[in-house]
Amino acid sequence: MATPTFDQLLEAGCHFGHLKRKWNPAMAPYIFMERNGIHIIDLYKTAAKIEEASNALRQIAKSGKKVLFVATKKQAKEAIANKAKEVNMPYVIERWPGGMLTNFPTIRKAVKKMTTIDKMLKDGTFDNLSKREKLQITRQRAKLEKNLGSIADLGRLPSALFVVDVMKEHIAVAEAKRLGIPVFAIVDTNSNPEDVDFVIPANDDASKSIEVILDAVCGAMAEGLEERKVEKIDTPEDKEDDAAGKRRRVRRNEERAAAPAEASVEVTEEVKEAE
Repeated sequence: MATPTFDQLLEAGCHFGHLKRKWNPAMAPYIFMERNGIHIIDLYKTAAKIEEASNALRQIAKSGKKVLFVATKKQAKEAIANKAKEVNMPYVIERWPGGMLTNFPTIRKAVKKMTTIDKMLKDGTFDNLSKREKLQITRQRAKLEKNLGSIADLGRLPSALFVVDVMKEHIAVAEAKRLGIPVFAIVDTNSNPEDVDFVIPANDDASKSIEVILDAVCGAMAEGLEERKVEKIDTPEDKEDDAAGKRRRVRRNEERAAAPAEASVEVTEEVKEAE
């Protein structure tokens, strides 16, 4: 896992905050200075926070859990979609469907509806419908794909949320907080970091700034997934040990099963001798 250097963060423009008059006082610990009416973010703290968040996300990926990426702003959509696909994680880049986390079963029903339509297309049921019904179903399928297609594989609530711009995605952050789901977020100087568990202070408006941070965290998650794969692969020695262990267990079970029978034979013989 490679944490971005100070120079890389500087070149990407991660240090540019918002106008001084738009700042949130809770972001004061992450602000280095003010220049020409604009707050400058302390990039040393940004690098430290990226490393902290990357380590946590790596462990989540290693354990086989899902992280939901959320970014509906234009500058972040493409970057989020590409990076989330690389690590096989769900993402939301269109409008956040209200209640997606707090009312998750309803969202799953909508996803199942999309699956049902796909089955209709495969088994020929769709061909037997009228032209009007076909048009309605096609439009419904396209709408579902646009809004929920990227979370079709999310069978249960995610273990964490990664958000770009907590002000724009405040509903998603509020739902995650209500359910106790940890939130990782790129937080600018105009935002409130108190609702975020892993704060990454940086410019959340520049596409380069977002990309350099995503490269780091998704790179760490990819490492976690690789470690998980390696741990799942059994070596030949492990397989031999497992086979030997099974043989020993079978032998013990046979001995236990035979023990009561031998004891009953001895008792029967003693009774006969007594008679």
